[in-house]
Amino acid sequence: MLIERSMSDGFLTNTYLVADAAGGPGFLVDAGGPMQPLFDAAQQHDIDVTHLLLTHHHHDHVCDLDAVTTRYPGIIVLAHPDEPVSAQPFAPLQIGGLQVDAVHTPGHTKGMLNFTVPGHVFTGDTLFKNSIGGVRAPGSTSYGDMKSSIMDTLMGLDHATEVHPGHTDPTTIGDEWENNSFIRVWRGLDPEGDEQVTVGGERATLVVWGDDYDGGHKAWVRWPDGRDDIVAGSQVDRSCG
Repeated sequence: MLIERSMSDGFLTNTYLVADAAGGPGFLVDAGGPMQPLFDAAQQHDIDVTHLLLTHHHHDHVCDLDAVTTRYPGIIVLAHPDEPVSAQPFAPLQIGGLQVDAVHTPGHTKGMLNFTVPGHVFTGDTLFKNSIGGVRAPGSTSYGDMKSSIMDTLMGLDHATEVHPGHTDPTTIGDEWENNSFIRVWRGLDPEGDEQVTVGGERATLVVWGDDYDGGHKAWVRWPDGRDDIVAGSQVDRSCG
């Protein structure tokens, strides 16, 4: 199987070209750009790009959509119906020798889809290497949705499954099961933290201070009313505890 990745300099967003083999049909996952390296790879490998699969609607994952539809005027764009983007509803399909399916992983957005082909999953902004997606972006749903999408859906995949996230480095389901700090606490392997912090001026308990894909941090916080949230580490003030 052929998987080519292009990562944007600013957003660190991954866009993928996927095909069963050279000389046949293939598809793109997201359109965050830069697209030209993937256009070149498709031409080099004689891949007929027939579909564009969108994990979700956020700008950093669709900002080069026009470049894709200009390059491939007949391309079929697919996404979840709950995502506010011009696309047809995704349904399982066969592209060359690949059976392409999706799992619905709400949390970061209501209609987030993670696309699967045998042995691989493209996780958008649900699961990253050593991190997870936040639930404060436009269209996000809840902490409970994010936890369920990861623990009940993605962690149920074969642990050898290769994870191709929406940002930066690849990983595997097994590596995240063992090493991801959020998942380890959800599994009961590591204790919850109790450090008192502020987030946007509001007091909260820092349950997990984890890594994020950009070299910074992601935080699981608990509000005084008992609600849980996943926020960017940059929003957490640890000097006010």
